[in-house]
Amino acid sequence: MRRRLISSTLAVVLVVISVFGVSLVIVETRTITSSAQESVDSEALRLASIVDSRLVGGGRVDPGILSDQGGGERYARIEIPGSPRIELGERPEGSVIRGTATGEGGEKVTVEESRSSVTREVGRTLLIIGAVALLAVVAAVLLAVRQANRLASPLTDLAETAERLGSGDPRPRHRRYGVPELDRVADVLDASAERIARMLTAERRLAADASHQLRTPLTALSMRLEEIAVTGDLDTAREEATIALAQVERLTDVVQRLLTNSRDPRTGSAVPFDLDEVVKQQVEEWRPAYRSARRALVRSGKTGLRAVGTPGAVAQVLAALVENSLMHGGGTVALRTRVTGNQVVVEVTDEGPGVPADLGARIFERTISGRNSTGIGLAVARDLAEADGGRLELVQLRPAVFALFLSRETGRRDRDEDRRDDPAPPRPIR
Repeated sequence: MRRRLISSTLAVVLVVISVFGVSLVIVETRTITSSAQESVDSEALRLASIVDSRLVGGGRVDPGILSDQGGGERYARIEIPGSPRIELGERPEGSVIRGTATGEGGEKVTVEESRSSVTREVGRTLLIIGAVALLAVVAAVLLAVRQANRLASPLTDLAETAERLGSGDPRPRHRRYGVPELDRVADVLDASAERIARMLTAERRLAADASHQLRTPLTALSMRLEEIAVTGDLDTAREEATIALAQVERLTDVVQRLLTNSRDPRTGSAVPFDLDEVVKQQVEEWRPAYRSARRALVRSGKTGLRAVGTPGAVAQVLAALVENSLMHGGGTVALRTRVTGNQVVVEVTDEGPGVPADLGARIFERTISGRNSTGIGLAVARDLAEADGGRLELVQLRPAVFALFLSRETGRRDRDEDRRDDPAPPRPIR
């Protein structure tokens, strides 16, 4: 591109110089020739006037007198009737410029000058014009190079930005070049880089969430299949198969929920559901794992509650809390249900050392974990809870108490009774 810009600019300058230069040469040549001719004619008239004045005054006309009058610079020939011809200067050879004049006494004066002097003058003029044209060409080349660099360098930089986007580096560069069209392209590339960065972040987040959230259902399903493989009782195998099919359905719900939440975390599908069934299902699903760890998993609190939310999402939130207590807590883990105001609360607590004070305010952030774990589970659980209009809070540090708040499906009378019977909820840890 630089070469094309320089070549096109140079071509335009050369055309302009050619048109105006040739015209100027023609005009200057004619001007110099006309000036030389006028000078010769003027010299002839002057000599004729001198001769006339000498003849009228009765004086003598000879070469010495005319030379003293300044007539020896050019060749001059004076022809006076009845007198010998007078010649001044050296007669030029070759092509000459000739001027003649006739006096009142009939004398004829001819002045000649070699055309080589005109040629030399024209040559000097051509040299000056050529030097100016050369300077113009050099200036045009320098300006063309500067303009080409100004345009080509941003294009090269934009090409590098596009190449970086294609190679998976979506960081915007925020460079502008002072050219509106190029700045517009830079704006579009930066906006595309930001969109690609968001998309890559969402894809990586989806992959991390999926790997974390699918691990537990797959582990539980594997355990059920192992039970079926080793049992010889048909009724037991049928029961375990039924539970495994239910876990497959929950696994499908987890995948669908993750995909929906990755497209729009605010999109929920909340419906009224029986909270007891979800809590019971989680207790049954995790009890073998707790039994293997020689720990207990129990449930308590108010029963017969109906909440508003997505059963699969609520199950995943409770699974994350129960797994968190299994990995990081200690002793018996309790799931307690209660009512506060127009909300249903499910609390998950254990008898472990609790959450360190320095992690309390950041426990729901991604990659934050008290031990060597991914730190994704609680962050995903909070997103799932908020997608249905609920919230997940850490309401106590020692021992750790996590509370899931959901909207309750109930009448006004029941809400008034619950408000009188149930104490105010603990203040969440921030």
